[in-house]
Amino acid sequence: MRDLIKLSCEECKRDNYVTDKNKRTMPEKFKIKKYCAACRTHTVHKEGKISKG
Repeated sequence: MRDLIKLSCEECKRDNYVTDKNKRTMPEKFKIKKYCAACRTHTVHKEGKISKG
């Protein structure tokens, strides 16, 4: 039931992190503050889908 997700910076829109989450316990979109190397600061990162193919 765990799905791979990518975390994208909301300011520069770059995909910086890949992680997984349990969709059964966390059905809503995931947001977390993480470090963005392009922005060189801590910014909010939002969950996105990873294309399979």
